[in-house]
Amino acid sequence: MFNAILLNRYGGPEELILGQVDDKHPRPGEVLVRNTAINVNFHDIYVRSGLYQTLQPGGVLGLDAAAIIEAIGEGVHGFELGQRVGYVDPNYGAYAEMKLIEAENLIPLPDQLDDKSTAANLLKALTACVLLEHVNKVQAGQTVLIQAAAGGMGQLLCGWVRHLGCTVIGTAGSEEKAKIAHDCGAHHTILYHEQDVVAEVMKITSGNGAAAVYDSVGKDTFEGSFASLAFCGHLINFGQSSGPVDPLPPSRLAERSLTLSRPILFHYIRDAGAQSALAETCFAALDAAAFRPIVPLELPLTEAAEAHRLLEARKSPGGIVLVP
Repeated sequence: MFNAILLNRYGGPEELILGQVDDKHPRPGEVLVRNTAINVNFHDIYVRSGLYQTLQPGGVLGLDAAAIIEAIGEGVHGFELGQRVGYVDPNYGAYAEMKLIEAENLIPLPDQLDDKSTAANLLKALTACVLLEHVNKVQAGQTVLIQAAAGGMGQLLCGWVRHLGCTVIGTAGSEEKAKIAHDCGAHHTILYHEQDVVAEVMKITSGNGAAAVYDSVGKDTFEGSFASLAFCGHLINFGQSSGPVDPLPPSRLAERSLTLSRPILFHYIRDAGAQSALAETCFAALDAAAFRPIVPLELPLTEAAEAHRLLEARKSPGGIVLVP
């Protein structure tokens, strides 16, 4: 038996309860890992609340973590006992001391990444890579708007987009968060509680608008993101921390020949080869200092509910990890 955080029922953070799981024997193609640092995502909050009903009550939340291999099932090659790995698993189960996982979902870790840094950055870096290299390949010289630029994804995007030669505009809710966005790579910051985001974007771009907007907030920022686009601009809505976006008639895109995308990371890592290639790109970007790794807040696994409260209240430094 090992400890895990179970979803009692859909609802608030108090529905995350400590329980036990008994499943330590890897089947063919599987590996048993001991989690050393577990990432807490906004996706976990969507699942816990019932907005995403992709995990039934009684299940274990969590998509990604850093871990050490404890046992290897038949037919698994290329891994060894005691090896450090990271993983992103759409089948959940990371909020636990140990986890069984398909070997194809494991990512060998470079020595320069410690476990807590891996847990806080891996899924975000893979997502950033998809957003910048596949969904919308940004070009040097473009102006890009990043909503919630001081959040975990915002921090990585600010640095990476600037590294690619773009002018970066980031929105933030306070002077403190604006400084975080600036330190991570934003050339310009907009305080969305005090300033009109669209007007400020147009001022910065001499009325042209942004070539691309990356928006993980959703409902509260979508219209401003849409209005901030240049002709032939691309709006990438990759999250909905403020709620889902209302339906959009395609005719609105024709106003300025705009493009709208709603990508999901797991659709881009459906096979091990795609995930491995993305991971290599992320590690290369890290080596090239394309982004500054997030330094997470660390909490014990037993305080998963508190981690959710902090993340929902936007009191996270950009990342929270649970330590078993």
